[in-house]
Amino acid sequence: MKKITRRSFLAVCGAAAAAAALTACGGSASSTAASSAAASTASSAAASTASGSLSGNVATGGSTSMKNVIAALTEGFAEVEPGVTVSYDPTGSGAGITGATDKTLDIGLSSRALKDDEKNDVDGTVIALDGIAIIVNKASKVEDLTVDQLKQMFTGEITNWSEVGGDDGEIVLIGREAGSGTRDGFESIVDVKDSCKYAQELTATGAVISAVEANPLAIGYASLSAVGETVKMVTVGGVACSEETVKDGSYEVQRPFVFVTNKSVTLSEQAQAFFDFATSADAADLIRTAGAVPVNE
Repeated sequence: MKKITRRSFLAVCGAAAAAAALTACGGSASSTAASSAAASTASSAAASTASGSLSGNVATGGSTSMKNVIAALTEGFAEVEPGVTVSYDPTGSGAGITGATDKTLDIGLSSRALKDDEKNDVDGTVIALDGIAIIVNKASKVEDLTVDQLKQMFTGEITNWSEVGGDDGEIVLIGREAGSGTRDGFESIVDVKDSCKYAQELTATGAVISAVEANPLAIGYASLSAVGETVKMVTVGGVACSEETVKDGSYEVQRPFVFVTNKSVTLSEQAQAFFDFATSADAADLIRTAGAVPVNE
């Protein structure tokens, strides 16, 4: 694997942060965090550069929660193989898995683990972990919730904030649309599959964050990598959602970021090169810069 010089890595991380600011759901706060993380980790990248020899396109698509990670990986890979274009279509995890299955995508992107029936046609490779942050309005007095309280809130058993330490007011549940990897991950972990009483079901992580920001009575969930300063993350069972707690498993509400590939298809040379880059230790700092937790270091 060709590596990136310190100077190139700085440029890559800066570009990745800029791309995240333009496309990510977390807004300027996540961009600032990404820039800071890039500056602090750039010194660890070293080795020689070499001009890439590949060309063509790599078609990826699926999870909207993986937007920041794919932006960072794409920028980093461009330093190694500038002749290759990596396209990304943010259509949701279900569509990403379907795209890999029906061969319309080289690499599908899923922010949930593959189900048993899906494994017949495709393979899943975990490239990172992501905490699903529980978010409330910044005006909320609630600081901590248990998984059991979340279950009761999202199924309508608990309907007032005063029942969980907040001010009197009806709880407004904000969630993602059916087929979303974030929704599937949250509902599976909290054990509320197909039983949530959502007031709104929104089609993107950023829309959920904006809805919670705008409503003092709202609660929702979003990828840790997308949450900025406009909302408040509550602890779950006394544990904050962070890279450290996701990696050590102490934060309960977490899920994998997965590359999905078709079992019956050999990846093109350029797609294999991108896959190898994204799953290598060389990509760890880029993944971290994007707000997720790398698994290969």
